[in-house]
Amino acid sequence: MFVTLKAVLGIKRAIIPIVMILCGMSAGILITSVIYALTGFMVFGGAQRQAVVVEEPENAEITKLAYTVLDYIRDDDFSSLSRVVHPVFGVVFSPYATINLSTNQRFSTEEVASLNTDTHVYMWGVYNGSGEPITLTPQEYLKKFVPAADHINAPVLGINRTVRTGNALENMIDVFPNVKFVDFHIPGGETAEEMDWSSLRLGFEEYDGQLRLIVIIYNTWSV
Repeated sequence: MFVTLKAVLGIKRAIIPIVMILCGMSAGILITSVIYALTGFMVFGGAQRQAVVVEEPENAEITKLAYTVLDYIRDDDFSSLSRVVHPVFGVVFSPYATINLSTNQRFSTEEVASLNTDTHVYMWGVYNGSGEPITLTPQEYLKKFVPAADHINAPVLGINRTVRTGNALENMIDVFPNVKFVDFHIPGGETAEEMDWSSLRLGFEEYDGQLRLIVIIYNTWSV
């Protein structure tokens, strides 16, 4: 049986696209596996863990821990959250990028465990622009300045890197020189000159060989 040159060329043209598709699929699987090994989440996974990583993490530990912290806060599971808080220093809540240990609230592990039932009104700092004191209960503060349910789906993730800064002084590294952090960033829209961006930043330090939560910062555009 003879095969004409035209037939051979036709078969070749049919095979080439198939080979290209198979190569593309193989490359995609390889890239996804590498990203999963580095970050702990899949590129093609669920929406909750889908994010553009601004800088490759040193390892997946801090990324996984940061997501776990947001899970606890979103679910009001402060008993579990208290177990990842720094047992000696506690955790500081800063409503803006500038940390002020004199005015920001700091809670011990025992106090964190009861934040969902604590009805005391605290002074957390001052509002940007007006300078008025931020006086809220823990639940009111968390709703306004720790919107975990929104930022757990943040499309941009910065590992040990601040994704975006505003006019506020960025002093986390000065206050905590050994901090390792994750920046959950939601970019601004096309309105209001993209001033509606926000970041929820979780800072950790090592204690007895484990990363422990020491600071939670809410960062937005400020005057």
